[in-house]
Amino acid sequence: MADFPNKLRQKLEQRKKEDTFRELLPGSNLVDFVSNDYLGLARDKSIFKAATDLLESREFIRNGSTGSRLLSGNNQLFEETENLLAAYYGEEAALIFNSGYDANLGLFSSVPQRGDLILYDEYIHASMRDGIRMGLARSVKFKHNDLKHLRAQLGNLRKNISQHAQCYLVTEAVFSMDGDHPDLEALLTLCREFHCQLILDEAHAIRGIDKTPTDLENIEHATQGIFARLVTFGKAAGVQGSAILGSRELKTYLLNFARSFIYTTALPPLTIASILHTYQYFESKEFMERKSKLQSNIELFHREIEKLRLKELFIPSSSAIHSCIIPGNKRVKRVAQTLGKKGYDVRPILAPTVPEGKERIRICLHSFNTEEEIKEVLSILAYAIDEKIHT
Repeated sequence: MADFPNKLRQKLEQRKKEDTFRELLPGSNLVDFVSNDYLGLARDKSIFKAATDLLESREFIRNGSTGSRLLSGNNQLFEETENLLAAYYGEEAALIFNSGYDANLGLFSSVPQRGDLILYDEYIHASMRDGIRMGLARSVKFKHNDLKHLRAQLGNLRKNISQHAQCYLVTEAVFSMDGDHPDLEALLTLCREFHCQLILDEAHAIRGIDKTPTDLENIEHATQGIFARLVTFGKAAGVQGSAILGSRELKTYLLNFARSFIYTTALPPLTIASILHTYQYFESKEFMERKSKLQSNIELFHREIEKLRLKELFIPSSSAIHSCIIPGNKRVKRVAQTLGKKGYDVRPILAPTVPEGKERIRICLHSFNTEEEIKEVLSILAYAIDEKIHT
């Protein structure tokens, strides 16, 4: 085995000194307040069975897709699922990628061209930032959800680029680390005023609970103002993969230029069958009950943090994601350890994933969490903060 480079070893040692060292943890049997499985679909046996039954009924039993979709990996299931996704979200077309990371890399590295301008919220996901860095366009960030600052940036920058250049405005429907959301209607108004194209990452958003374009009153008007939307299937949908939604022309363009789509083996048939059945399940009464239970849990959570006088420590959020700011990596890790010892799987989010001084306990609510679990985890959190935050 080759010697490990000393420069790399020093970087790892620096992480340990800064208390920012990452490592894989074993699976947990604790009460889940950490996963993105907001509606409990990842653990639903009926979806797994329905997907396998579908493949068996079509005599399409394959462990893998065998290649890129542009070579041997495409099949009728992809076409059916993409058509269903486009209809569900009210868009012309959908293109499935292997993950949300792959989708954002492919979109942002290939669509904005040299001379174009990208304005992005400072809290967008790492996958979007990486895609932007791989592209050729100029990029400028604006303060998180700050429409006044965005307007000033647009006013200063838009007039200094070529009239033939395209301007893209980039944000998320629900921010993964804060759980908050932008004023989507106001952003669409700014896009029309300054002739920008909106790109919206909806990875953590749930239709009917969070403010997605499909939830706006004038759905057709909203979707017409958005150039591209990203949805993922590994969170509320409980499976794997993602899709870019938009026009048929955008789909055709990505087929030709998105390297993270072109040069990778396609998702296996079982995954596509799972996505297809999950979106069919979205129309069921049982699914609506799951969403209703999640909404009730979010409302209960709000009442409890107010009762326990924790509200001021939490970033305001109406989504399933709730972050309690506890500055300092060591301090927030101690609070998380206290919660773990009491049987609750709640993880600390450390710098540099979030800005230094904004370290936090991130609580993800689910439809399967009970009222007793929510009340108890917050009661333990209140005790742990009172005990640890001053040490």
